[in-house]
Amino acid sequence: PFILFAIESGFAADLDAGKTQGDAVCAACHGSNGVSVADHIPNLAGQRLAYLTTQLAALKNGSRKSEIMNVVAAQLSDADIANVAAHFAALPGASAGAKSAFLPNLLKTNVTFPVDYKSGFTRYHTLNVPENMQVKIYYANEPAMAAARVGKSLPDGAAIFVEIYSAKLGSDKKPLTASDGFFVPDQLRSYATMARGAGWGKDIPEILRNEEWNYAIFTADRQLRAGINQAECLACHKPVSKSSYVFTLQQMAQARK
Repeated sequence: PFILFAIESGFAADLDAGKTQGDAVCAACHGSNGVSVADHIPNLAGQRLAYLTTQLAALKNGSRKSEIMNVVAAQLSDADIANVAAHFAALPGASAGAKSAFLPNLLKTNVTFPVDYKSGFTRYHTLNVPENMQVKIYYANEPAMAAARVGKSLPDGAAIFVEIYSAKLGSDKKPLTASDGFFVPDQLRSYATMARGAGWGKDIPEILRNEEWNYAIFTADRQLRAGINQAECLACHKPVSKSSYVFTLQQMAQARK
């Protein structure tokens, strides 16, 4: 198989390097053995080398769109792509229904529920999500707000917290809109939060790491939702590194005290 890979790719791929990269990064979603961790993520094991190489190259240059994989592939060199593709192509194909376990370092989160957020955080932004018929309400703690207001990077100790509501629907089954232009909240569905602390990112591979940020989802009854793969959160926020990995930093900076 190694000789075949060398012929197809134009040079001898390094399978050991591909496995190392695959185990550290790709395994977070696709499994170290190429069997994905969830139904919405494709298996890579046993795929043709040419297909894997072509798709990774397209994800790297942006001609194939994927919110998460465009970010990851953009950080791979051509040699990385060849090595990773060779590694997964050499593996036996996945059996029907098989799933890999999440990587422990990306399943674990240091984030806890901020029980005092209603009184101790600043409400600074609201966002309509029409595709899900939801409305999100954003809060941030004082370390985050203080840094944002003076244009500094958000420090360790910063936390952002989001209430996620279903939108109240009218008789036409469309979301009702209040006078401020935002959907009228109906039922609280869940909470999403991101926070950072010293050393929280040390076990996250650099290709995914958001400095010291960790992420978590909580149920409506404030319980940590199990099985949340931080790899997807980290990859989603990676492109906004210049904004402290926060999509709403500008709104935070402009919020009234």
